[in-house]
Amino acid sequence: MIPRATTETRTQTSEHDRELLEKLEDVINGDERPVLLGREGAHIQFPEPLFHVLTKAVRMMASGQAVLLLSENEEFTTQAAANYLGMSRPHLIKLLDRNEIAFHYVGTHRRIHLKNLKEFEASRDRERRQTLDALADKVLGAGLDNADYTG
Repeated sequence: MIPRATTETRTQTSEHDRELLEKLEDVINGDERPVLLGREGAHIQFPEPLFHVLTKAVRMMASGQAVLLLSENEEFTTQAAANYLGMSRPHLIKLLDRNEIAFHYVGTHRRIHLKNLKEFEASRDRERRQTLDALADKVLGAGLDNADYTG
């Protein structure tokens, strides 16, 4: 089971590790992009996506947070998926039963890949945004955005 995403975890880092993380932050925040140094002295530049992951990881670790890296194929239990999405497990099960979120079975237990949770989350956010935009249009169209309106 994946730990709840909203739980903040602090890691114990040594003074030496904190100093190294501060130096890494300085390098990452500098004008030049850091490179890996190969065995024979070859300079290998970080690909852009990896550089962003490294930057975020360094900043989080420097602030004492734990970093968890998950594959998009990571499997979540229904409870872990519900926690991730911020909903109850029974509500998630209803969504699974209506095929709103892709899942598969491991034996008799449902499992949901992280990529499917992210797809659902993006779709849900788009629908929410469209609904809010439509509501805002109605409010503006009715002139109810006027600060002098008393109802």
